[in-house]
Amino acid sequence: MATIINKRMTADLEGDFVVFLIGMRVNKWWKIHKWLPVVLAMPKMLKEISIHKELGCLGFQQGFTTIIQYWRSFEHLEAYARNNNKEHFPEWVKFNKRVGSNGDVGIWHETFKVTDGNYECIYNNMPLFGLAKASKAVAISGKKDSANGRMGKDETTS
Repeated sequence: MATIINKRMTADLEGDFVVFLIGMRVNKWWKIHKWLPVVLAMPKMLKEISIHKELGCLGFQQGFTTIIQYWRSFEHLEAYARNNNKEHFPEWVKFNKRVGSNGDVGIWHETFKVTDGNYECIYNNMPLFGLAKASKAVAISGKKDSANGRMGKDETTS
């Protein structure tokens, strides 16, 4: 079981970064031969981006059908996605041949570029999680005691 941090924490990450949300939706459960390969492909990709930090993935948080990934840059994410020598590209090609747009399995992603200092987060009574797990977790104190403070805003002018 993960260690719970019994205090208010936030993430500290210098520079721009990318938040990448990706997931799937099984539309036809009885077509296991269509969606199971998608389910089985993701752990291989996550292992690859975890081992090879030079690819630019800072970390990820995985749910049942959704994964939140943190990348150093959009260029790193795009280079990984299109590299036919890495796990993602061949699986993407196979998915498009096997499923395409027939409606059996839905896949989606959303990408957000975050500029330096333009994020805020808080974790309380949580194990390392999300951006704090992908970067550096720090205790909340001083100016970081409020959402405005974590966003670098002056409390008197918000």
